[in-house]
Amino acid sequence: MSSYRDAGVDIEAGYEAVRLMKDHVKRTYRPEVISDIGGFGALFQLDLSKYEEPVLVSGTDGVGTKLRIAFIMNKVDTIGIDCVAMCVNDIVCSGAEPLYFLDYIAVGKNQPAVIADIVKGVADGCVQAGCALIGGETAEMPGFYNNREFEIAGFAVGVVSKSKIINGKDIKAGDKLIGLASSGLHSNGYSLVRKVFNPSFERMNEFVTALNCTLAEELLRPTRIYVKTVLDMIEKFNVKGISHITGGGFFENIPRMSANDVVYHINKGSWDVLPIFGMIQRLGHVTEPEMFNTFNMGIGLCMAVDAKDVDKVMAYLEEIGERAFVIGEVKNMDKAKLEEEYGLDESSDEEKMEYEVLYKNGVLIC
Repeated sequence: MSSYRDAGVDIEAGYEAVRLMKDHVKRTYRPEVISDIGGFGALFQLDLSKYEEPVLVSGTDGVGTKLRIAFIMNKVDTIGIDCVAMCVNDIVCSGAEPLYFLDYIAVGKNQPAVIADIVKGVADGCVQAGCALIGGETAEMPGFYNNREFEIAGFAVGVVSKSKIINGKDIKAGDKLIGLASSGLHSNGYSLVRKVFNPSFERMNEFVTALNCTLAEELLRPTRIYVKTVLDMIEKFNVKGISHITGGGFFENIPRMSANDVVYHINKGSWDVLPIFGMIQRLGHVTEPEMFNTFNMGIGLCMAVDAKDVDKVMAYLEEIGERAFVIGEVKNMDKAKLEEEYGLDESSDEEKMEYEVLYKNGVLIC
């Protein structure tokens, strides 16, 4: 006689995991949640009277190979924050308020206490974002993952009034670019990070004076969630465009804030580049273009505002305790003039570590 449990799937452990995670899930609930954990579908009653022509905005993402560091350190209670952050930071770029979140966790072996720790992190992220952890799925997949490994992905849904969608259509030359500080690497570039550091438990526990913490503490630092700051900002100021600096760094993400044919001129030295980035560049012999094309370099979110508003915006951000920097401005796309002024070169010399001018995809860094 064979059973599901003999095959490696423990249904009773699944029930116990649900029991342990219930309190974490419930502390994220908003008034619109009208179902409980365990149903086939999660129910959310949207109050349409709060929005003019409501538009739903969705996003999905995971954590990538940052998980490998969590596995090495056997520390999984914050990785859920990263999963939430990667989704909600994306949808807030459209001006949307995140409403609810669903997670998917696939494990080799269902260890209820570990599952509860992972979900605790997801719930912490949802609380930070103001959205409800409304449902999810835990899949036990013996033979697919080893017993200490898992995959996590998430899905977020938000809403914005159609007239308040932020899409960068009004971005023009002269607008200023404001960067909000990141907490560190966030959840991108970890394949390169692991290549540079070749992480082991012993290596990760080393205290690094330049970082003022162990390497593990730095690499597992949760991704910042910018939702409440951004929603507050767009109620008070005319924010024309927003970019979440994730995989692809500055060159890939900043141009995504608008379809307009402009150049985003970033002033090097206008913000604090965190020590971890210099450490990666030095130890890995990573060129400067590659750094800006991979990492957030200390800026997790970029916003475009009118030049006349920049002082008021910066004063407000300082007032609420946000570390923010005016990191550049928008310029007209005149490739010939920019070539003449800056000597643009989109190529990368692997032997050359520092560049006076970096240019790619309409992003000029100098």
